[in-house]
Amino acid sequence: MKLFSALSVLILVGSGILARDRFTWVLEVAPILIVFPLLLATSGRFRFTSLLYVLILVHFCVLALGGIYTYAEVPLGYWMESWFGFTRNNYDRIGHFFQGFVPALALRELLLRTSPLRPGKWLTFLVIGFCLGVSASYEIIEWWTAASQGASADAFLGTQGDIWDSQSDMFMALIGATVAMLGMSKVHDRFLAKL
Repeated sequence: MKLFSALSVLILVGSGILARDRFTWVLEVAPILIVFPLLLATSGRFRFTSLLYVLILVHFCVLALGGIYTYAEVPLGYWMESWFGFTRNNYDRIGHFFQGFVPALALRELLLRTSPLRPGKWLTFLVIGFCLGVSASYEIIEWWTAASQGASADAFLGTQGDIWDSQSDMFMALIGATVAMLGMSKVHDRFLAKL
């Protein structure tokens, strides 16, 4: 937990120092500002598998990079745009994929360890549904922030002229959650067995 905490703080502080716009940075790293203290506060009672802590750190990096540049300006997204012929910077799609992928495994672990649910269709359905709910809630928060803050929140909204941005973001979270549940469950089970 000490290494996880140190790396989390390093990611957060480093991205804060490098951020181009402090307001957008706070909005983009808000999930870190919520999840990291929550994980610290509960670490004495409940520790996730090492696999999950690594994936959470990767997700923190994705969020922090978006916070530094804003999602529409991340250089990796421009590289992808050029390489794959996209019409926009799609780095935000990576963020939304992880918005489904990592929480799906976290919820899967939480439910397997604290509830009567076992691996199977119901667990998969509940986890994917929860991740879609979180993604939809995030889109509502983006909309509300942009509506209340006006032009100062445009970088956070990051639609880049895509009228289907919210739907695409939720679809990427669905893909992330589905990939996690169908593609990572056996690996995750091996880590759970070591606890």
